[in-house]
Amino acid sequence: MTTTLITGANKGLGFETARRLAGAGHTVYVGARDAGRGGAAATRLGARFVRLDVTDEDSVKAAAEAVRAEAGRLDVLVNNAGIAGAGKLGRVGEVTGTDMMTTFDTNVFGVVRVTHAFLPLLEASDAPVVVNVGSGLGSRAATNDPGRMESRVTVLDYNSSKAALVMVTSQYAKAFPGIRFNAVDPGFTATDLNGHQGTRSVEEGAEIIVRMATIGADGPTGGFFDSTGEAAW
Repeated sequence: MTTTLITGANKGLGFETARRLAGAGHTVYVGARDAGRGGAAATRLGARFVRLDVTDEDSVKAAAEAVRAEAGRLDVLVNNAGIAGAGKLGRVGEVTGTDMMTTFDTNVFGVVRVTHAFLPLLEASDAPVVVNVGSGLGSRAATNDPGRMESRVTVLDYNSSKAALVMVTSQYAKAFPGIRFNAVDPGFTATDLNGHQGTRSVEEGAEIIVRMATIGADGPTGGFFDSTGEAAW
C-alpha cells in the first residue's frame, strides 16, 4: 500500500489528484490549511486529513510528524498548493518586493519547507516520488512563443515563481538520485486560481500529475512535463 500526501488538496487539481490516486489504491493524505474544508474533502474522498499550511514552518513540521506516526514513511509527495499572486496582469512595474515575497512564500518556499520536512519519510520509501505542480507560465520557451497563450500573460510574481520551481525541482533531483523529482504543467485548468476561466477541466489537468505521481523507481527525474510529454523550459 502506497502512502501519498497532496498539499492544497481540498479543492481543484489537488482534490481531483487525490480522488484519482485514492481510487488507484493509494492511502492519501489531504493536506489543507483549513481543518473544516480539508476534513470534509478527506471524508468525501475516503482519505485522511492532515492540517498543513505550507507558509508555516511549525504547521509543516507537525504534519510530517503526524504522517510519520501513522504511516512511518511517504511514497509520493505532490506539492500542489499555490496562489495566483498579486493579480497584476500586464502591470509588471506595479509589482512590489512584498508582492514577490508573498507569492514566492507559497509557490517556492512552501515547496521547500514541505520537501525538507518530509525528506526523511520519503527516504524511508522503496520508490519515493515527488511531483511539483508548476505551470507553462513558468516556461521561458512557452512565454516567448507567439503561438502559445502563455506568451500573452505577463505576470511578474506568479510566472517567475513557477520558473523558480522548475529549478528547485532540478536541484533536488540531482541531490537525491534515489527520489524521482519532477515538475509538471497541468495546462490552463479551470480552478479557483484563475476564476474558473481555464480551458481545461480539472480531470484533464490532473492527468499529468497522476501520471508522474505513479512513475515508480525506474521513472524519469529532474524533468518538466505536460500532457504531451517532456516540456520545453
